[in-house]
Amino acid sequence: MKMPGMTIRHASAMPAPTWSWLKMNDVTIQIPDDLERNCQVEIEAGDTLDNTTSFEGSVAALQERIDSARTDKPADERAMITAATGADRGAEELDIPALSTYEHRAVLSEVACDIANDFETGVGADMRAYLNFLAGGTAVLATEEGEEAEATIRVTSHEGEASGASIDIVAAPNSTFSIALSLDSAADGPAFMGSTMRVFAGAGARVDITVYLTASDAVTCVEDSGFVLDEGARVNVRHVVLGGGFTATGLAADLRGDRSRIDVDTSYLASGTQQRDFNYIIRHRGRKTVSNMDANGVLTGTSKKCLRGTIDLIHGAKGAEGNERETVLLASKGVDNKTVPNILCDEDDVAGNHGATIGHVRPEQLFYAACRGLSQEQAEALFLSAKLEDAALQAPNDDVRANVVRLGNQIIPHFEEEIA
Repeated sequence: MKMPGMTIRHASAMPAPTWSWLKMNDVTIQIPDDLERNCQVEIEAGDTLDNTTSFEGSVAALQERIDSARTDKPADERAMITAATGADRGAEELDIPALSTYEHRAVLSEVACDIANDFETGVGADMRAYLNFLAGGTAVLATEEGEEAEATIRVTSHEGEASGASIDIVAAPNSTFSIALSLDSAADGPAFMGSTMRVFAGAGARVDITVYLTASDAVTCVEDSGFVLDEGARVNVRHVVLGGGFTATGLAADLRGDRSRIDVDTSYLASGTQQRDFNYIIRHRGRKTVSNMDANGVLTGTSKKCLRGTIDLIHGAKGAEGNERETVLLASKGVDNKTVPNILCDEDDVAGNHGATIGHVRPEQLFYAACRGLSQEQAEALFLSAKLEDAALQAPNDDVRANVVRLGNQIIPHFEEEIA
């Protein structure tokens, strides 16, 4: 049965919005009309495919430990707590600040300290609900304490179809879990595919996630994830976004445990009229937590890209450090590039750093290439080829590498021969 189209507004929203006229606070995702629901998901996980462990149970156990540790703490009498939770006393207490909508919500979250209620994904609840509907159920991949495990997830979609995966990943304490996720489609007509993941990294666990997106121009694709990190947990995420007419990539992380750490590395390219949207939200709640967001991309043709990166240094996260960096090459005058690095801070003993490097292909460089017989399109192809070649060489398995090569052949003639 074919489904009507759907418009999901205010997806991938920044926690603290900026000026609306910049049109950078969120994105509207349009799901094509007349698609048929057909979940095409393959999971190779061996013994880690588990129906007994749950994401909710792991979060509840962490909540119990945190609540026990909070019982001996004195009451927080900061003025902003009174502003968010107390009655308005007018001129009686002039030191009580006025709070924005975001600040009010953030303070109430801090007071409640409710992990389950605070959980979020990068693209948002509406898209997660739609992907859960497409998937028809959630697969749980879980490790045992101290175990080393691997899993591969493949999501695909054909013309006229909508396919989605819903995955929960639970890494037990001191375990190591490596996951490769492939979102691939060669559809010539409208199609949709996506995945939504909830990830719990137990105390001392290490989770490595590699995501490759290799879709044709006719495909709309969404990759959505949310993380909760326990004490000393370490998470590495690598996003490689190479294809798709419209793509939305979102990640939200709750560094709840002390000394937990997340590193996010994003590599992307966009050509023609393609559109890329990224939204990263990392909230530091534990002490001495660390986050690093690094993005590197190439834009050609009349492509568009928006990247929102938010580091939230919440009160109590003493010794926390958050860093975000982006390097983007604009290989054509027609591209539209937007980058929104954002640092929110309610703690003194922290460090937050952000920066962006935007490079252009200068006219003299194009003239030099032209003197050697290269048109502007051929010069742009050189930058795309370099990005595709790097993605192919670092692919987690042969199937993903084949997807990159197939996509490369569509963008650049004889790409497969160039990397042979």
